[in-house]
Amino acid sequence: MKRIFKNLIVCFSFIALFTSCEEELDLTNPTALTLEELLQTNDGFELLANGVLDAYQKVPANEFLLTELRSDNSRANSANGNLPDISAYIVDPNNGDVATYYSNNMHTIKHANTIIENRFLAPESQQYTVGEAYFMRALCHFNLVRAYQNVPFIDKVLDVNVNEANDYPQLAEAEVYAKIIDDFKTSIAYLNGETLNRYRPSEGAAIIFAAKAYLSQPTPNYEEAELLLASVVENNDSYGFDLLYTEREPGATDAEHFFNLVLDFGNVLGNEFIGELSDNDGTPDGTWTNNSGLEINNEVIFSIAYDLVNSDNYTTSDSGLDDQVETDSESHSFAMTLQGGSNGVNLATVSLLEVMTPELQPVRFYGTINTNEYNTFLSNVTADVFNNKFPTDGEIGDNDWVVLRYADVLLLYAEAILAGGNSTTDTRAIEAFNQVRLRAGLEEVASLTKAELLEERRLEFVYENQRLYDLIRFGEADNVLQEFSNVNSLTYNPDKKYLPFPQREIDNSPGLYTQNSGY
Repeated sequence: MKRIFKNLIVCFSFIALFTSCEEELDLTNPTALTLEELLQTNDGFELLANGVLDAYQKVPANEFLLTELRSDNSRANSANGNLPDISAYIVDPNNGDVATYYSNNMHTIKHANTIIENRFLAPESQQYTVGEAYFMRALCHFNLVRAYQNVPFIDKVLDVNVNEANDYPQLAEAEVYAKIIDDFKTSIAYLNGETLNRYRPSEGAAIIFAAKAYLSQPTPNYEEAELLLASVVENNDSYGFDLLYTEREPGATDAEHFFNLVLDFGNVLGNEFIGELSDNDGTPDGTWTNNSGLEINNEVIFSIAYDLVNSDNYTTSDSGLDDQVETDSESHSFAMTLQGGSNGVNLATVSLLEVMTPELQPVRFYGTINTNEYNTFLSNVTADVFNNKFPTDGEIGDNDWVVLRYADVLLLYAEAILAGGNSTTDTRAIEAFNQVRLRAGLEEVASLTKAELLEERRLEFVYENQRLYDLIRFGEADNVLQEFSNVNSLTYNPDKKYLPFPQREIDNSPGLYTQNSGY
């Protein structure tokens, strides 16, 4: 359960940590032990592993701004600072979000490398923490290579006093992916046989991410990806993964069945529907709210927990000494929750609202789009339409961030079988694809095209930061985003698929890093 994070001791650094999760923290001296002393305690590696996950909590905070906002799904209105520029593909190398996203991933990598460098000291009972460290190091580099393309791969804790960063130049994209895949495969070996905890890296999650990396690299390895994904799809019950899906009940009307599917789709991200089936037209009538009791379910494979907690037993790296609130465990992103709506961020584009309609998407629509705002949009196309996927308020929200869910696995499996082709009738791909279609209340298909798969991913994962990378992986970013840019008078060009390399990093290591083309 997400309450695992109530037990984290997360005022964490590489030179000093506390003694035990069970002991009350002395706020006058919150860093009592050196790393060397910590590694000799019974639960030292567990604390280190918890610190890695705590560090990663900061990564989703602005990821939306750099991914979904630069796709054809979302926009920001003109009153919101520099965010409209981001959605218009006007991003400066000095942009704070560009630099922060890079450094937050690198910060997590540093925590992971501390475990990896000391892995031979880990007791048998805590070997899983080494697997988690390799997983998280790979995941953060996966984030970085997809966002910035050519990045260094950091495999040790760098000593800033001797400027060891100069030993880690930018690598070609393919080299970075090779190292990422190696890390995921290493984590599989360490995590093999460990009990599934959806708030921690698992063997199944590592297998899936290795496959996704194979699909994402410059020259995709469809065969290896297919083998890895098949091992999960064909044994999903043993892994504990499945779609949230309600079979049609005997005698249920179409409207009643769709209503159950709407509930399933909303529940995937831990959202509860407060309302009922409308007597007027059979549509859901009510609102969504986050329910932490729904956030752990069979569809969630790996999730980052967020919870607003009061405690006298710990503080966090962001907390003041007089503030016992877990401040770095707030909502994962202002922009993606209701706070974003009030600020004019994460608004649906006209392009999205042309395909995300109650008629075309009878199930997904209600768990994705704010119905009242959509109805206003129908009479006024300039109206702001916000999302329903993260229905909590900014700082006080506790929606978890779902990094990986089983619907993604099924569609990735179909993608691997399609193997870059334009269409397939392979029954394995069709069956996987149709599972996602049926949960969405849509008709099954007898064949599958690349365009249909890309569109299905768009509609299934709206606001989940997948669209931009899907377009790049399918080789359609330039076609789709250029047309979207032209229609909306934006400034996309092929160089804008990737973010500028942070100017701060270039300045800190003169002559080592090269700015990406177009910036």
